Amino acid sequence: MKKVVYALILSLVVVSGFVFANRGSQHEAAEKPTPKPLTDAERRVQEEWDLTPAGIAFKMWEASPEGKKVYAAEAKIRKHIKDYTNMEAVVTSLSLPPGSKLGFGVMARVNGEDFILRFDDDPQQLRSLKVADRIIIRSHAVSHAPKYAYPIISGEYAERDGEVIYKHAPRKDGC
Repeated sequence: MKKVVYALILSLVVVSGFVFANRGSQHEAAEKPTPKPLTDAERRVQEEWDLTPAGIAFKMWEASPEGKKVYAAEAKIRKHIKDYTNMEAVVTSLSLPPGSKLGFGVMARVNGEDFILRFDDDPQQLRSLKVADRIIIRSHAVSHAPKYAYPIISGEYAERDGEVIYKHAPRKDGC
């Protein structure tokens, strides 16, 4: 009788182990969202834009050495952007490239690459930055444009010497 009870308990333990192991792998697979495929209408719009002069110029820029350099710099910080983690930056210039229309920003070096660090508003605390200042930044977004030879980081948080000097204010409309 004892052997039957032990055999049943052992089989129950083994089966529950398989159930929990399978459950864990399903959660891991479910956490990674798959990109939603484009609809036919979206695909047509994309193809039409690719044939416009602006689309052709953008594709040429992407294939150029300048475009590849911008994409390579973006790739170096992609994990920090995705995870919204701290990046150490060194301010290299207090002014943006000539002709830029990005609002307030500075040039900064992150992971050995130069970036445009732009802010949505004009915070007075950031006016105190100097060249060679080391700051900690966080962001959810990095973008690029053929007009600029550098990727553009949208600054959402900045800290210098352990003191928060900028924190993006939440939107007033709640979104």
